[in-house]
Amino acid sequence: MASGSSTGPGAVRTAEGTIVLNGDRSESERISLHIVNTGDRPVQIGSHLHLPDANTALEFDRAAAHGFRLDIPSGTSRRFEPGASRDIAAVAFQGARRIPGIQIKSNGGVL
Repeated sequence: MASGSSTGPGAVRTAEGTIVLNGDRSESERISLHIVNTGDRPVQIGSHLHLPDANTALEFDRAAAHGFRLDIPSGTSRRFEPGASRDIAAVAFQGARRIPGIQIKSNGGVL
């Protein structure tokens, strides 16, 4: 994010210099994924969504994405229009990395 300031509602004010997102993460805590929206509607992924739990219209390697989220500023998202594809950067969740998931299998287990 560039340094600078703005005014008014929703203003973002940062200190001088450069802010490095997730700068404390090692290379083993980072991956790149190619995501394609195979659906007929736009889909957004929020900054802290566990990637394998994203809309099933998004096609990507969900097994590789287990334990990861988008490497974007907190509170933001990425939008995928129908048919659109994009390479994205992802970072591993920190802490205990217990991610219960939001999608439930027909047998009651988490995907």
